[in-house]
Amino acid sequence: MTDSETQRIWDRLPPIPTDKPVLIAGPTASGKSALALQIAEEFGGVIVNADASQVYDCWRVISARPSVEEEARAPHLLYGHIAYDQDYSTGHWLREVKPLLTGGARPIIVGGTGLYFSALTEGMAEIPATPPEIRAEADQLSLQTLIDGVDNLTLGRIDINNRARVQRAWEVQRATGRSLSDWQSKTPPPALDLKDTLPIVFDVDKQWLLDRITRRFDQMLDAGALQEVEAMRALYDPSLPAFKAIGVPELTDYLDGRLTLDTARERATIATRQFAKRQRTWFRARMKNWIRVDFSK
Repeated sequence: MTDSETQRIWDRLPPIPTDKPVLIAGPTASGKSALALQIAEEFGGVIVNADASQVYDCWRVISARPSVEEEARAPHLLYGHIAYDQDYSTGHWLREVKPLLTGGARPIIVGGTGLYFSALTEGMAEIPATPPEIRAEADQLSLQTLIDGVDNLTLGRIDINNRARVQRAWEVQRATGRSLSDWQSKTPPPALDLKDTLPIVFDVDKQWLLDRITRRFDQMLDAGALQEVEAMRALYDPSLPAFKAIGVPELTDYLDGRLTLDTARERATIATRQFAKRQRTWFRARMKNWIRVDFSK
């Protein structure tokens, strides 16, 4: 990056304090990880992952985790530290982040998982873990059956097209006898008050982002994404969250002969665009008090 390009970035950002946590949210492929690294190198701090796919140790390329070289340039935490079959939720992430908020290097928390940021800055209900037998029961049900088993108040607060969200609500209601919305109404204070942070959310041009998404999957293939998926092929289980990372099902279908590589690439790109759209919708609805930045123009 040239000096003029670097200066252009700083000109579009608010002043960066050295004593406050920095939060950086943005859709996939928008460049947020690169910004976090620049801030860490220029102003100090430890980069903390807030992306659900990047916690898994099996996915570096396919999840666009920082490279080994990038991780060597600044401290990185909560990246690639969870096994593919290990249970990991927003609650797990929040418990891991809390100790990083005090007593050490200033955290620069970056990612695209909106739930992580809302749990951090808005609080999160302390719901008991779902018993394995109820999780197994839910895995066998259709999306419509799960929806039918969730109360209307909770349904009005979640994306009913997102099976993971609906299933979570169903499991809570089935396991505890209380609705997810009831648990959420008793949410404790947040671990981090938004006013005590520098909260940045990327709000970039749609076409600019789509072009980057299209290029990114080819870059992932060049960097070894196919080999990464092939190494996990024998362990593939579509019910596990790790294997739902975009690109994994598509490349697995290619390796198993169900798709051509071109079709797998097209489907993964479409899925990424749809995911980015959901992210942008979430950020605009839930992060109205964040500082919006646009590096696409």
